Amino acid sequence: MKVYARLRVGLLLLAGVILVGITGFHYLEAWPWLDSLYMTLITLTTVGYGEVHPLSPTGRVFTSFLLVIGVSVEVFTLGVLTQAMLEFELGAFLGRRRMERELGKISDHYIICGAGRVGRSVARELRARPAPVVIIEKEPAHAQWAIDEGIPVIIGAGTTEEVLRRARIEYAKGLVAAVTSDADNLYIVLTARGLCPELKIIARVSEEEAIPKLLRAGATHVFSPYQYVGHRIAQCFLRPNVLRFIDAAITGSGGEREDVQIEEVQITEKSHLVGKTLAQSDLRKIAGVMVVGLKHLDGAMSFNPSPESVIRSGDFVIAIGRAESLKKLESLAAG
Repeated sequence: MKVYARLRVGLLLLAGVILVGITGFHYLEAWPWLDSLYMTLITLTTVGYGEVHPLSPTGRVFTSFLLVIGVSVEVFTLGVLTQAMLEFELGAFLGRRRMERELGKISDHYIICGAGRVGRSVARELRARPAPVVIIEKEPAHAQWAIDEGIPVIIGAGTTEEVLRRARIEYAKGLVAAVTSDADNLYIVLTARGLCPELKIIARVSEEEAIPKLLRAGATHVFSPYQYVGHRIAQCFLRPNVLRFIDAAITGSGGEREDVQIEEVQITEKSHLVGKTLAQSDLRKIAGVMVVGLKHLDGAMSFNPSPESVIRSGDFVIAIGRAESLKKLESLAAG
């Protein structure tokens, strides 16, 4: 039986002993209910205050049994309670140590500053990939969500270099500034950019006027939840089928073809696709995907590239296809 189940049993037994004591004194000695309660409590706690009223021989026998049984139940309950407290403290300690070990060797991860609604949504999406995530949150109540989800969390402010270094920002693939204050997000971006000049930083903003400030501070991209929601509402009216298709391809929901996805795959130098044109690679036939874009290392983006477009090492191929087809494309891109 688990410790918490034993604790529940102990508390129920203790409550039962108290109830039996009150009832026994009331009916055997004809005492008032309050006097019976008082006598039961001083008997079980062994404080030695003396009898409330003189006890009859039957009452003395009952009190003796009540004392022996009650003390036994109390010892059992106290022992289980002590064990539960020790297990709780030990579990919390071991959890912190395990989290510290995870943080000590984590790399290629994403740091999320803020475990509010936006931060939690980003964490869920990244972990679904799956991708390693570290959360920085200064509010213990919000940090508890990350702990419950098994996500490494640092309780502190992402505006400080110390906290960002504890999150191993120098080994991270990206950072999200998703706290509710635009000013705090600005400080997070400035601090993170100073520590890692090449890091990809995405910031959340509440006021549109703060967008250029965050971009100047070093944010790679800035998003406004309110602007995004307004855009989607408008698209639901203007292009409902396009929106449904994109939702189905990106999130796997909202469309009739939920097996279709949009993915980006980077071409490595080992891939035999390097140096070939899209026509020569014949990805549609070999992998079963449709290439809708090419992102080159110089930042140039080709939408609906022509068959003569050359695939280079480091390019990102943006393609639409089923999950198994996209996995074939990943294998071809990795060589």
